[in-house]
Amino acid sequence: MSTILLDMKRTHIPVLAGELIDLLFEKEGPGSPASGQLRHPLGARPGQTAIDCTFGGGGHAELIAERLGPEGTLIGIDRDPLAEERFEELAGEVACSVRFIRASYAEALEQLAEEGQRADMVYFDLGMSSMQVDTRERGFSYSFQAPLDMRMDPEQELSAREIVAEWDERRLAHVLRDFGEERHAGAIARMIVRRRAQAPIETTVELVDAINSAIPAPARFAGGHPAKRSFQALRIAVNDELGQLDRGLPLAWELLRDGGVLAGISFHSLEDRRVKRFLTERARGCICPPEMPVCGCGREAEAALLARRAIMPSAGEVAHNPRAGSARLRAARKLATNMEASA
Repeated sequence: MSTILLDMKRTHIPVLAGELIDLLFEKEGPGSPASGQLRHPLGARPGQTAIDCTFGGGGHAELIAERLGPEGTLIGIDRDPLAEERFEELAGEVACSVRFIRASYAEALEQLAEEGQRADMVYFDLGMSSMQVDTRERGFSYSFQAPLDMRMDPEQELSAREIVAEWDERRLAHVLRDFGEERHAGAIARMIVRRRAQAPIETTVELVDAINSAIPAPARFAGGHPAKRSFQALRIAVNDELGQLDRGLPLAWELLRDGGVLAGISFHSLEDRRVKRFLTERARGCICPPEMPVCGCGREAEAALLARRAIMPSAGEVAHNPRAGSARLRAARKLATNMEASA
């Protein structure tokens, strides 16, 4: 086993793992008022199929594989070769059948749909994994000196270095504003263009210095590290994370059998809003005006939400793993509609 994998096993802590397991496997119960969970009597059972769309270090997958039993199947998806190494190790430790697809999850889900694969649970642990941020030379972190990279798939062409070096000021500002929700996006974009005209910006430290120079002094000391939002924005742009999510959610939903569960763990509002909107839209039934005495739209709910609101980590989990602080878990169960039932 590589040194990176050994370190990953020691440091990787799956976020909201217990809550995710409860939603996927818990059978009928009153739920927890504190978490906002509702009753969901059709809990997953051993022998079923689970798709982990963002395998990463495999923390969630390991816990789920243990519950699937020897007749169950775990399908892991990730575009990172380190994740594939970790999956091969996990495959020798679990009793269920396993399969790994090294690809972005939107492409992998499309492939599974073409194969006619069905699943009882599909889940996403979005954003970058601990192994990515802790592998310093990959340039995901603003805390370490490293080449500008941020590619989840190291074989793809686009990297953060190319964006910083080649995209024009307007496009840079657009990325920082839309993907990082950065208030000073325009000023940072101008500074990047000015600095790169003098010398290439090739490392994380050089980029952090440019960002710091663009942000007014009072703002640098409020709301965390001043480069946090810009690094998030560049990472999302490099890996097309929001585009992947917009494509992946409906594909995952189509793969689910009736009674199956779709769950998503998000780490910032851009992801969480998409997961919330997708699940809420499918949980809506009749949309006729309230004054209509009889439904005329014929719309049926496709989903039952498994929580009234996003489930958040406990104070104890955040104290043990500060990276969990921004996590939000949402999930829904797929219902059989009258149309599907009669097919």
